[in-house]
Amino acid sequence: MVPGLLPGLLVAGAGALLAWGVHVLVPAIPWLTAVVVLGIVAAQVPPMRRLLDGVLAPGIAFAGRSIMRAGIVLLGIDLSLGDIASLGWRAILTTVLVVLLTFAVTLAFGRSMGLPGHQPLLIASGFSICGASAIGAMGSVVRAKERDQATPIALVTLCGTLAIAVLPALWHPLGLDALQFGHWVGAGVHDVGQVVATAQIAGGAALAVAVIVKLTRVLLLAPMVAITASIERRRATDATGPRPPIVPLFVAGFVLLVLVRTFLPIPAAAVSAADDVRNVLLAVALFALGSGVRVSELARTGWRALVVGLTSWVFIAALAYGAVLVS
Repeated sequence: MVPGLLPGLLVAGAGALLAWGVHVLVPAIPWLTAVVVLGIVAAQVPPMRRLLDGVLAPGIAFAGRSIMRAGIVLLGIDLSLGDIASLGWRAILTTVLVVLLTFAVTLAFGRSMGLPGHQPLLIASGFSICGASAIGAMGSVVRAKERDQATPIALVTLCGTLAIAVLPALWHPLGLDALQFGHWVGAGVHDVGQVVATAQIAGGAALAVAVIVKLTRVLLLAPMVAITASIERRRATDATGPRPPIVPLFVAGFVLLVLVRTFLPIPAAAVSAADDVRNVLLAVALFALGSGVRVSELARTGWRALVVGLTSWVFIAALAYGAVLVS
């Protein structure tokens, strides 16, 4: 390991550990949501901000990019094509349509609102596919800087946290039974941890449906990242550096683990261990990405992004509700 990376990695690891402690004390708060919030809070303290922009910067950048990629690879171990097939063709089709429509509408709306750089793409990815993990994956492909990812990360964390409180309050007024509620949560909430925190209120059966629907959305990460990488290759020239691969290595690793889980007997203990490692890697990476948020900058320039994020959140919730009714 390069010595210059160590200080930033240690701080990101300490942030992940502290967030885990918050989750243990208040289980309703997902670990990965807590760690993003802690990263954001740390970046607002002036002495800490100077360190993040100075001696800690190399390790923080490594965590937000390379460690994030490793965590995304391990997401594949939770995905079995057989589990997804058990949903039935109608539920699978509506889930895919929810993702694609949310992505397209959010991307177009973000661009129409004049959001800078890759923000429209990253917000669309986070809200439609799988939250902060999708933002990190897309950010890697388009070579977005950590600060470019900060606003989308903050928005998807804010709206996912709101979902934990808002969706259960709408459960009975919308006339959903427990399984329908789980389906709605899985199709409309962003990060896996937020899905679990929201759906578990309706019981184990609802939680199981929510996780399978959510993982169906996660599976779409691979083709959508690959398509984005292909577009970036066509745009790249010798003046801008080497072209990204058609299929990024971490996406290939993700797909490989999906196939391994589908076709090989993987012991439950091995899956559980891989999940633990993945959560640690993602927690470290998400602290790093959260630490790129500067609330003062968001207050001055982030209102348009906030409008796009909140609109996308309401849009995907409405689409997901419609999907439940027709499935």
